Amino acid sequence: MIVDQLASPRFPRSSRYHPDWVVAGVSGGANPLWLTEWLTEEMELRPGMRVLDLGCGRGASSVFLHQEFDVQVWAVDLWFGVDERLERIRDAGAQDAVFPLHADARALPFAAGFFDAVVSIDSFVYYGTDDLYLNYLARFVRPGGPIGIAGAGLVGEFDGSVPDHLTTWWEPSMACLHSADWWRRHWERSAVVQVDLADTMPDGWRHWLGWQHAVAPDNSVEIDALTADQGRHLGYVRAIARRHTDRIPDEPITSIPVDYSRRPLYRAAEPSG
Repeated sequence: MIVDQLASPRFPRSSRYHPDWVVAGVSGGANPLWLTEWLTEEMELRPGMRVLDLGCGRGASSVFLHQEFDVQVWAVDLWFGVDERLERIRDAGAQDAVFPLHADARALPFAAGFFDAVVSIDSFVYYGTDDLYLNYLARFVRPGGPIGIAGAGLVGEFDGSVPDHLTTWWEPSMACLHSADWWRRHWERSAVVQVDLADTMPDGWRHWLGWQHAVAPDNSVEIDALTADQGRHLGYVRAIARRHTDRIPDEPITSIPVDYSRRPLYRAAEPSG
């Protein structure tokens, strides 16, 4: 039964939520409540904080953040519509504290320093691998504020080609999956944050596999890949950092002002002999 599969002693907060509600909010290949609970075990969230839930899918993680930590949440996603998300938020009685927005992670409509914290659940890989993205995102969180991500990833970077037992499942877009160590290096290079934590969930592949059995039992390609892998390469990763208090992220370049000065197009003709 799905009830038994989603009630896990590893995730006591998430297990309080009705499985029908959780499954109705599926927006990806991971249980958003499990990953949000795992991430927030190491993030300090206090009542009244303004939190950006970036790439929130259908909003289950946003509702969870408000219900568990009494924070205000801006539930931002590009792929899933805001109307259905708002209905889910209203049904949870969270409409006064969880605000759904449709926006691209690369074009966020917020003032600099507006948020006290940023979380991203199983979506950051689709935009955050850009070398310049963290600098852009850090502008929106106050100095000292945390940025945390959790989602599918690798236990370690592949040394060479994709392992044979994963090739049937692996698609070119999965090149965005990386290890916790990769995320640590990637973020530290930006020099705008202090990385506090980057790790892999113990037995994360088992939770990944259990979720697939619960919500997509016919997804034999992914289930077979996880079963064959046994956690050698696939798992869940998280990373948490804090924006430096003494460094200002670069402002994004939207246009470069220049003045036009008229100049001759061609060299003057050489005088004939």
